[in-house]
Amino acid sequence: GQFSRVLNERFAPVTHESLPFVAAPGQLSASEIMTTKILMGLLKSKKYCIVGHNIAYSVSPQMQSAAFAATRLPHSYSLVDIPSIDEFCASDLWADEDFGGCSVTIPHKRAIMAHLDELSEAAEKIGAVNTVIARQVEEDEETEGGKTRRVMYGDNTDWRGFYTALRRRLGAGDHSADKARAVLIVGAGGAARAAAYAVSELGDGYEQIYFNPRTPAKASELAETFGGRVVTDLEGGLKSILDDMDAEVRVVISGLPAAADFVLPQWLIKDAEDEGNECGALSPPSNKPIVYDVSYIPYWTKLLSQAEEAGLDVVRGSEILWEQGVGQFELWTGRMAPYKVMREMVMRRTLPKYQAGQTDQKKKGSSESKTAN
Repeated sequence: GQFSRVLNERFAPVTHESLPFVAAPGQLSASEIMTTKILMGLLKSKKYCIVGHNIAYSVSPQMQSAAFAATRLPHSYSLVDIPSIDEFCASDLWADEDFGGCSVTIPHKRAIMAHLDELSEAAEKIGAVNTVIARQVEEDEETEGGKTRRVMYGDNTDWRGFYTALRRRLGAGDHSADKARAVLIVGAGGAARAAAYAVSELGDGYEQIYFNPRTPAKASELAETFGGRVVTDLEGGLKSILDDMDAEVRVVISGLPAAADFVLPQWLIKDAEDEGNECGALSPPSNKPIVYDVSYIPYWTKLLSQAEEAGLDVVRGSEILWEQGVGQFELWTGRMAPYKVMREMVMRRTLPKYQAGQTDQKKKGSSESKTAN
């Protein structure tokens, strides 16, 4: 009957509100089932948030709140802007029994790790946590009387955002006939580390090359952790390594803020017929690289403007944002995320064509950068 449908945890038959009649006797809509679960106390409301500092721009509250609403979950999601992660972990929200977890963004992704009980393999290797899940774990009945305790578990879904976007574009057919494939990762912060982990998970033999314009030593740390090679410049240095590897750059991932005004050297993005023999011993890439920029505000960074003008495929931080957000939602709820709803909300909040009254920012390259949070 209807009561069993409410209690059912998996594969409960449902009808839909848009149907002019009930699909079968006794069937309820998903909305009716979720509402009944809440009224019966079977589905407890949880509190979630994003914690960081100077994050008023974050789209995560709108994205996750829309996801909870679409799935009829009674949870809330707020923004906590706080300079010290120690202060947050001593707060009433962190201690609240209804606290379900949080998203973690700059500058707290590393500092939060000291306050967690367990870490995922990805979080440990990347060295940063962007997702906290408050879990209730049953104690040994013989020693604890069957009680449960709360375990704060740290994970990282940033790498999933990179991985999914990479796999979507590279697919299974990214095979150059003559050359090895390389991924150039620019920067050495949390985004670059997540990107390096994602590339290592592709399992398709991509060589990783790291370039950090400000502190090359940090790029060496990436190479030590994830494998790969380091370049100190993108002219002779990169050309020499690619020539030595007999490889071409298939993907460029920039983890730098938009304020860095980073752009690629022209030889890396031009077709052979455009470049002629200007590159010296190494020919220009036969396959133009795909360019990722973790910044999603401004819409047009200098790197993305340059890439589009050269006819390159570009990936914005907004795409990485909703992909990592989908991972967070599923870790918190154990349910499939409403992908389309979350994607649409991010697009509405970040893409100019979805923002009423906003003028086109193309090629302005505003220095105020917002990355995937």
